[in-house]
Amino acid sequence: MCGRFSLTATPEQITEAFQLERLPNYETSYNIPPGQKILAVVRLDDGRHKAVNLFWGLIPPWAKDPAISHRLINARAETVAEKPSFRTAFQRKRCLIPANGFYEWAKTDHGKQAHHIHRLDDGVFAFAGLWEHWEKDAETLYSCTIITTAANALIQPIHERMPVIIDRQHYGDWLDKQQPPDRLQALLTHDAYQKMAVTPVSDWVNNPVHDDKHCIAAVY
Repeated sequence: MCGRFSLTATPEQITEAFQLERLPNYETSYNIPPGQKILAVVRLDDGRHKAVNLFWGLIPPWAKDPAISHRLINARAETVAEKPSFRTAFQRKRCLIPANGFYEWAKTDHGKQAHHIHRLDDGVFAFAGLWEHWEKDAETLYSCTIITTAANALIQPIHERMPVIIDRQHYGDWLDKQQPPDRLQALLTHDAYQKMAVTPVSDWVNNPVHDDKHCIAAVY
C-alpha cells in the first residue's frame, strides 16, 4: 500500500514538471498522511493541466457516508478497472499526484523499520491517481486515491506492494480522457522506478504529526 509520502519540491519545480500555469495553496511536507487535502494534477477539457487540492481517500459518488474514504486511500492496479469504487474514475477521472518520496515499513526482528523511497536526485515524480466528485445535501467533496501494484525487486524486500509511478514522458497519456483501456493498463504495468533509492529512516516519521527533515534523515 501507500499510506504516507513526502512532497518538498518548490512551486517552480512542480509547475515546470507538470506544465502548470500556477499552484493552489501549497505547502511542502515531509510526512503526508491520508485524510487530508493533497496536491494533484488533472487535465481540463481544453488540454491544459491544472493543479488542485483533493482529499486523500476516495469517496465514490454513490457513497452514503464519506467515511468510506478511510478504506479507499489506495486502489489496486489489478482490479481498478472493474471494482465499483474505482471503475468510473479509472475511465474518466485520472490524476497525477506529485511526490518527492514515499514511506514503507519493513518487518524486522525488532519491530518495523521505516524506509523513504525517493529518486537518486530527490527530484519530483508522480503517482498514478484517480479522483471523484461527491455531493450530498449542501456538502461537496473532491477526493482521490493512489493506485498500487505488486512490488518490484527494489521494493520487495520491504513491502509486497508499491505505488504506481507514471514516467514523466507519459503524464499526458495518463491524463488523456480518450486513452483506451489497454493503453492505461500498459501505463500501470510500466516500471518507472529507475534511478531510485531506498533509505532507512528513524521512527520519527511514524507519527504523522512530525513534519520536518528528521523524517527523511538516513539511519544505518
